[in-house]
Amino acid sequence: MGLPGMVLSAISVAAGAIMYWAITYQGHGFRMSTVGIILMVVGAVGFVVSAIVFGVSRGSVGSSRHSLDRQVVDPQGRTSSVHEQSK
Repeated sequence: MGLPGMVLSAISVAAGAIMYWAITYQGHGFRMSTVGIILMVVGAVGFVVSAIVFGVSRGSVGSSRHSLDRQVVDPQGRTSSVHEQSK
């Protein structure tokens, strides 16, 4: 889902709108306007769900914690490991 789902939902809404307002053909027991309404509703619901998934998956930008492991050498040649955490 996410961004591709939003695009597909927008295309579905557009196709449904064309079927509802631009096509006047009515067959036996099959109305294009009804299919257009169904496509618009399903597309709108899909757009909302995809937008929610897209927003949640992006997360907040500055909230992750970073850690750094490094090795320190003092002037006498002794080594020690340092583990640092920052927000």
